[in-house]
Amino acid sequence: MRLPFLTTSLWAVAAPTCWDDRVIPLAPGPGTGDLDAAALREHYAYPEGLSAPWVRVNFVSSIDGAVSVDGTSGGLGSDADKQVFGVLRELADVVLVGAGTVRAEGYRGARKDTRGRDTPPPIAVVTGSADLDPGSRLFTDTRVPPIVLTLGSAPQGKLDRLVAAGADVAVLDTLTPDALLAELARRGLYRVLCEGGPSLFGALTAADAVDELCLTVAPLLAAGTAGRIAHGPEGSPARPLTLVGVLRAEDTLLLRYRRVAPIE
Repeated sequence: MRLPFLTTSLWAVAAPTCWDDRVIPLAPGPGTGDLDAAALREHYAYPEGLSAPWVRVNFVSSIDGAVSVDGTSGGLGSDADKQVFGVLRELADVVLVGAGTVRAEGYRGARKDTRGRDTPPPIAVVTGSADLDPGSRLFTDTRVPPIVLTLGSAPQGKLDRLVAAGADVAVLDTLTPDALLAELARRGLYRVLCEGGPSLFGALTAADAVDELCLTVAPLLAAGTAGRIAHGPEGSPARPLTLVGVLRAEDTLLLRYRRVAPIE
C-alpha cells in the first residue's frame, strides 16, 4: 500500500525491500493539516485475534536521551507526536502507567473511544502503596473508572478512599509484569498501551514482556539531569527489536520497533 505524502516535511525514510510494508508515508486528511487518522490507525494496528496481552510501550525522548524537560514529557512533544499519541490510545483496550507518571503528568481519563468499543480505554495505574489523590483529574475528569493495580499491604484507608472516588481497585499478590498482565487478560484487555514511567518500562523489559516500542525522538538537546526512558535491574539481558516504522514530521522522528522473538 502506498499513500501520498503529507507535505515535503513528512515522509517515511527510504527502506530496503526487506523492511515491513508499513514503512510508508502518511497523508493529511481531506482539507486538514493533520495526518490521515485512518492511515495512522492502519499503520499502528495491533495484531488481529489476540488471546493474550500485547504490550506496546509509547515514549518520547530528546536526541540525547532525556525523557523529560522541566520534569514532564510535555516539553518534548510536537503536533505529530500528540496526534499519534491519540491514535495509540484509540487503538488500545487499556492504558497501563505507573503512579509516579500519573502524579508528575497530571493524568486524566482518555477521551476517544477505543476502536470497537463505545468507551475510552481505562487508565490502569500500578501503585503498591495506593498513593493516589482521589480528588485528582484521574478520578474527576474521566468517562470510565481508572483501574488501580495495588497490593494488600497498601493502607486500607487509602484503598477505601480510592473506591469511594470511583476507582476499580484490584488487589494483587504481587505487581510483577506477569501478575499485572494476567489481571488485564482476566478483564479481556489484550491491547495494552504502556505510557511509562521508566521503572515500569524497565520491569516489563526485564521480564521480556514488551512486544512493541513506539518512540518519538524530539529534535532537542536537553542535557540536565533527566532520566532515560527505561531503567531496571542490573544483569537483565538486552532485548532485540526490529524496526518496522519510520516517520518524519519536520525534525521529529516517530519510530516503531517490534520484538524479534522471546528469549528462552
